[in-house]
Amino acid sequence: MEICFSHIIAFLTLTLVARASYAAAARDTTSTLPPQLHYWNSVFPGTTMPKALSELVQPDSVEPPKNFVGYNQHGVEDRTLSVYTQDDDTHLKDPTQRIFFLEKEIKPGTTMKYSLGRNIAGETFLPRKTAESIPFSSAKLPEILNKFAMKPGSVEATVIQETIQDCESEVLRGEDRYCATSLESMVDFAMSKLGRNVQAISTEVEKGATLQNYTVKPGVKNVNEGGNFILCHKLTYAYAVFFCHTFGQTRAYAVPLQGADGTTANAVAICHLDTSAWNPKNHPLQEVKVKPGTVPVCHYLPQGHIAWVPN
Repeated sequence: MEICFSHIIAFLTLTLVARASYAAAARDTTSTLPPQLHYWNSVFPGTTMPKALSELVQPDSVEPPKNFVGYNQHGVEDRTLSVYTQDDDTHLKDPTQRIFFLEKEIKPGTTMKYSLGRNIAGETFLPRKTAESIPFSSAKLPEILNKFAMKPGSVEATVIQETIQDCESEVLRGEDRYCATSLESMVDFAMSKLGRNVQAISTEVEKGATLQNYTVKPGVKNVNEGGNFILCHKLTYAYAVFFCHTFGQTRAYAVPLQGADGTTANAVAICHLDTSAWNPKNHPLQEVKVKPGTVPVCHYLPQGHIAWVPN
């Protein structure tokens, strides 16, 4: 009996030591996670971060960059209603390519030539504490350029200035906006507008997207039946900054697509329900051949951009 009891004590001791070692290892693993991932896991436990966000979270992105090499003048940016209210004589190089389409076209079997492109600038997120320590305003532009070692008047400096000015531009009618300089602040903004039970979705393509015919497959889903959601567009800046906004009456759909070459994609379609303030001479209405305020006009959210919707 005495021998048996000693064995039990030894077993319990080993068990406690093993558990303590495992817990220590788990704490050590957790401590090595980037702070952005820590925060994500705390507010969305068990939820996978969309690729458009996770690829911008890097373990070594804890200090502000000393230079800026991500300028991409061809980045896709669809941010404010002004793009729909100004005169525009845009002509695509390929006249058969579609950018805008009608809501009734979001149904299985519809085929259109589309480019699910993205802004290739790869600047990553800074932790919120670091991002908040860096000025982000036109009034502090000289200090910002000095921190990033940029010469005033250079191409890079101009991009920095224009991005900040976009964030400081006049808020449009019915628009609620915020420029998020960190992943944590983006999450907080989304939850402040939509509540804590939200999810982030984005257009994801199986492989590098090319301009080709895409066909809508079965499984189209309305992802914001209440009409509320927030769009966040990645801007060109020295580190990851997103222009987040919501405006007007809008509907969002999750749309499964298949390319002519077999490429599969899960796209997010954004439909603007009220186009009454749009300029009839602007490209969107010209492309779909409708008048302002008549029918919803839609487009796919480019890769790398995020839509926040109620879960």
